[in-house]
Amino acid sequence: RRRKNSIPPGPAGRVPRRSCQRSNASRTAGLAAVKGPAVRVTLTDAPVDVTPPGVSGDLLVVHEQDIQNVVNALWTAGAEAMTIQGQRVVSTTAVKCVGNTVVLHGTAYAPPYVITAIGDPASLEAGLASDTDVQIYRQYAQAYQLGYEQQRVDQTTMPAYTGPLPQQATSVR
Repeated sequence: RRRKNSIPPGPAGRVPRRSCQRSNASRTAGLAAVKGPAVRVTLTDAPVDVTPPGVSGDLLVVHEQDIQNVVNALWTAGAEAMTIQGQRVVSTTAVKCVGNTVVLHGTAYAPPYVITAIGDPASLEAGLASDTDVQIYRQYAQAYQLGYEQQRVDQTTMPAYTGPLPQQATSVR
């Protein structure tokens, strides 16, 4: 048997409700491309010539928790979809520091780290401004010349996630 790739329209040419729900779920899960207004945050390490006396070099670089704090603030503020380094963020996405890079979906990236979230820009900006962890990063950024840039994007398109998905468990009988 062949499987159909699309669901035929119902009465009066409308797509059945089940299809709309599946489509919305695919977008929410990151399995469909999306577009819309967005907020983009770029995080960068301090310049290499910045070496404040008595300050550990560890405080002069972006860490996985800095990226995760921005991501969490954006989700909390109502982000509908997100990318990090152009890679779609899904429920299984993990950001891990490995040396002086961040690994995302098995690929290592060096700074700058770019996080883009689709949603209501005013809400996303308010969420970033009110998040305690993002505020702390911004204080470090100001004190030690780490980079934090935030901008509105009128329209952006995000790709669907195409990586592996977790396997569903099946019961053994």
